[in-house]
Amino acid sequence: MLPGSSIGQRLVLTSFGESHGKSIGAVLDGCPAGLEIDEKEIQQILDLRKPGQNLISTQRKEGDVVEIISGVFRGYSTGAPIAMVIWNSDQKSKDYENLKTKLRPGHSDYPAMIKFNHYNDYRGGGRFSGRLTATHVMGGVIAKKLLKVTLGIETNSYTCQIGKIRMENKFTKKMISSIYKNEVRCPENKTAKLMRASILDARKNGDSLGGIIESITTNVPVGLGEPIFGSLESDLSKAIFSIPSVKGIEFGSGFKGSELYGSENNDLYTIKRGKIVTKTNNSGGILGGISNGMPITMKIAFKPASSIARRQSTVNIRTKKEEIFQVKGRHDPCVVPRAPPVVDSLVALTIADHALIAGAIKPVL
Repeated sequence: MLPGSSIGQRLVLTSFGESHGKSIGAVLDGCPAGLEIDEKEIQQILDLRKPGQNLISTQRKEGDVVEIISGVFRGYSTGAPIAMVIWNSDQKSKDYENLKTKLRPGHSDYPAMIKFNHYNDYRGGGRFSGRLTATHVMGGVIAKKLLKVTLGIETNSYTCQIGKIRMENKFTKKMISSIYKNEVRCPENKTAKLMRASILDARKNGDSLGGIIESITTNVPVGLGEPIFGSLESDLSKAIFSIPSVKGIEFGSGFKGSELYGSENNDLYTIKRGKIVTKTNNSGGILGGISNGMPITMKIAFKPASSIARRQSTVNIRTKKEEIFQVKGRHDPCVVPRAPPVVDSLVALTIADHALIAGAIKPVL
């Protein structure tokens, strides 16, 4: 097992497989015994991120059918590691034969070749493929349910920006039901149509687009997080950066907060329904690396997809000369619309792990 294939301390997710290998899968260890688990619930969320569903995603048509092979008995977690697998079925590995010698711009091909002395599986990106985010979702769905059942914690992530097109209005609870009613996962229908058009235009021009996902987690209790190096922000950031194409993350007011005065950015305390809360939430629900009871808010920046149809300059590692290169295969013109379920999953895994560390969730339900 590679040291980087697992995440978490008490709730540990281990991811395995490659894009064009026989299968991909996940092992979730540390889930308390007694949690009701149904393959259909995991499948429902996996279906939200799988490819080939519309014109704005890759046309690779994987069924992404999950099988639970251990850790669940009579519909409930047993306390043993929960192992899950998806068998790959729609690989076209011949599209990647030229990657033996030519480096794809924007991809991990070159550093991976050097690190693993050319033994890495380069087909479809291998271990570095966005396809591996399905393994995050397998474990994340279980973590999300664990948080909902035990603490009432809910996470909702959605597309708030594609390229330069942004949502016009602030996200509200009423918008939650609209997130998955369109292909781009934007709860603002008018903006969603503009986003979709911009993605299709990029694809038509042989190009791609990036964007931003916002994630909001509510009902988080006060006190989750272990300063200094185990802070909630630190661990959430580590988890989120495991998603290919993520290049930035901010909490609360983030970078815009750096432009404000302290008197503008400070969240003032008040009492609401007998509970201590803050009037604003510029901290994003975390102070000193510890949850403060307010919603945890994050914005996550995704770069444009690296695989584009345009001809680009690269280097042939065998001849050590520059050559013109054109990516073959089936790729997303924008990865952002498939990412909200992945963000939800990694946020849930991280918060559930911290809830177990803090003793807010017991080993047996």
